[in-house]
Amino acid sequence: MSLSEPDRELVVAELGREPTTAEAALFENLWSEHCAYRSSRPLLSAFESGGDQVVVGPGDDAAVLALPEPDAADAPASERDADDYGDQYVTFGVESHNHPSFVDPFDGAATGVGGIVRDTMSMGAYPIALLDSLYFGGFDRERSRYLFEGVVEGISHYGNCIGVPTVGGSVAFHGGYEGNPLVNVACVGLTDADRLVTATATEPGNKLVLVGNGTGRDGLGGASFASEDLAEDAETEDRPAVQVGDPYAEKRLIECNEALVDEGLVRSARDLGAAGLGGASSELVAKGGLGARIDLDAVHQREPDMNATEILLAESQERMCYEVAPGDVDRVRALAERFDLGCSVIGEVTDGNYVCEFAGDGEGDGESETVVDVDAEYLADGAPMNDLPSEEPTRPARDLPEPALADAVEAVVSAPSTASKRWVYRQYDHEVGARTAVKPGDDAAIMAIREAAADGDDSAEGGDAAGGDGGPGVGLALSAGANPNWTEVAPYEGARAVALENATNLAAKGAVPLAAVDCLNGGNPEKPDVYGGFKGIVDGLADACAALGAPVVGGNVSLYNDSVEGPIPPTPTLALIGTKRGYDAPPAALDADRAGDSELLLVGAGGDALGGSEYLAQAGGSDRFPELPDAAADSPALVDIAASLSAVARRESTLATHDVSDGGLAVALAELVTDDAGADVSLPDRVAAFDETPGRLVVQTTDSEAVAEAAGDLPVLRLGDVTTDGTLSLSVGEESTALDADAIRELRGVIGRELA
Repeated sequence: MSLSEPDRELVVAELGREPTTAEAALFENLWSEHCAYRSSRPLLSAFESGGDQVVVGPGDDAAVLALPEPDAADAPASERDADDYGDQYVTFGVESHNHPSFVDPFDGAATGVGGIVRDTMSMGAYPIALLDSLYFGGFDRERSRYLFEGVVEGISHYGNCIGVPTVGGSVAFHGGYEGNPLVNVACVGLTDADRLVTATATEPGNKLVLVGNGTGRDGLGGASFASEDLAEDAETEDRPAVQVGDPYAEKRLIECNEALVDEGLVRSARDLGAAGLGGASSELVAKGGLGARIDLDAVHQREPDMNATEILLAESQERMCYEVAPGDVDRVRALAERFDLGCSVIGEVTDGNYVCEFAGDGEGDGESETVVDVDAEYLADGAPMNDLPSEEPTRPARDLPEPALADAVEAVVSAPSTASKRWVYRQYDHEVGARTAVKPGDDAAIMAIREAAADGDDSAEGGDAAGGDGGPGVGLALSAGANPNWTEVAPYEGARAVALENATNLAAKGAVPLAAVDCLNGGNPEKPDVYGGFKGIVDGLADACAALGAPVVGGNVSLYNDSVEGPIPPTPTLALIGTKRGYDAPPAALDADRAGDSELLLVGAGGDALGGSEYLAQAGGSDRFPELPDAAADSPALVDIAASLSAVARRESTLATHDVSDGGLAVALAELVTDDAGADVSLPDRVAAFDETPGRLVVQTTDSEAVAEAAGDLPVLRLGDVTTDGTLSLSVGEESTALDADAIRELRGVIGRELA
């Protein structure tokens, strides 16, 4: 990929001359789709991103959110005011590493983790949790399994080595990802008002200091590589564009960054990701309306004879760019040395252009040549936006097959997308850091934020029991993912359902949404049908998040996810963060000890359709997408649905909860069964059994009246009884089937069994 002729003409007009080789390469990368969002930025204004909880919104390396005080943590954000939030902050960001993970699944995924962690660090935060949302081709394809295993290994290796737990996420298999998998990773960090750092340069005369690994030639042109379709020979031809990670260096960099922030040495910071040093340093000063003078010879390197363009654009990992006051440079250098990291003063902030000089004699004492001299804001933000045509998708007709009930249930329960992901999360150290109160395998993870305990008491433990005199801290609930079956059938409604499903995951653990970040993945936007689908997921996600009271405070866009296999389904990965008082939550497993005095209820309304369901994916056929529960004029708003469901989960009489989503009630019930606790349930028809409408919870309760009271305007349906035989006995219309816990475990264990 090279700078296009129309872009070159704009650059020439701006500069009044032909760009140098280094300038042309900088513009090519920073004006690429990956960095400039040329096809997506016109759509992103649909998102609402403000609120009392938002300290730093979109545009920085990560968003920063104020946590509510524990006594306000259960209330929806719409019912809080500014006084309900304290000085304890969390950061939240998400990134994609899709193309690199196809070319080299291990390093591509690993460096994706490293990048989002450094985005967290650049805000003055310590990373405390990761969520990975992964999408692959059909599980029955050898290539998909190879990519799947490599990606999971890369994530687990990097995350485990740096000591940041991977606590949640999602995995989906769909034929549309056969030639282009998606690897979307979100990170949560912890900071406070006194430690907050941003990526906005502050003052001319301050020094720019590069800390971390030496610069090599790996990752050259990564931003432009991510902005084009994958070719058939991408695995060999594009290998130099994939970075190679060093998690042990990243761990040292994390601790060094903590020390720098603790001592107040960082005026602003940016991690070196897309477009390398050129991207990080130019964007840092551009955000402050400033410029810089960079000495490329001063950059510490690990390969000989690198030219100016290579030094500027290499995406070598584990590097940070800091703005530092001149008097603090020696201390920064000493701390970098303490953590065995490279450190070089590469230039300073100015009030002029972004200027890079290079002698290239290897000694730094020759005569320098100016290789870049451009306006930083024009470089960072001057790319023209694309005005692309779009086509709306058609609505499928209803054609519902009816295989035998036993066959249908077994097929859906054992489908790789709905089956157990234990093989994945068992490879992650999800307990490091001692914060993970609800672990992977449940609807949502919960991280214990003891620092947010009332009156500053940080000894508080979980639940509603007081920890010392200060009471409990805040439980941070996390959910992430998307369902490509939904958004392929109905991009707009499917994206709304993705948002509601993630909110329902939080609600199942008693939490309410605080904010969201998104990773918007699409194919080649120059194809009207692809761009139409992409526009649908943007608008659907924006509308649903606004209706949930969850501002979208940051995100990432990844387009040109096309290959010889065709475009991917439009995929709106949403990572949603929520809060609750304390850290306890009802489990997603039935309680056999209370079987005799409890019953199973369904809270929430179905959508009376099977479009986008795993049932149709397995059996064939088609249908419209389910109508979401806020569609009718007299139905509750999404924010009220989420609040009511979370209130149900928090009731003392609630023994177990599980959301209804992938696979419908049939899968939700199967997942609730244990060796000792089963369920005896009757449903009227196939739609009721396999409808995947989100916004619904299966609840085991000892007090159905308490559930109805907490549910408010939501319908409550009795499903059946909890039994002590460890068997799901399911009647649908005139048919019935039964699966015991061993059979369910065998069906749901398909991923681990096939990869053993």
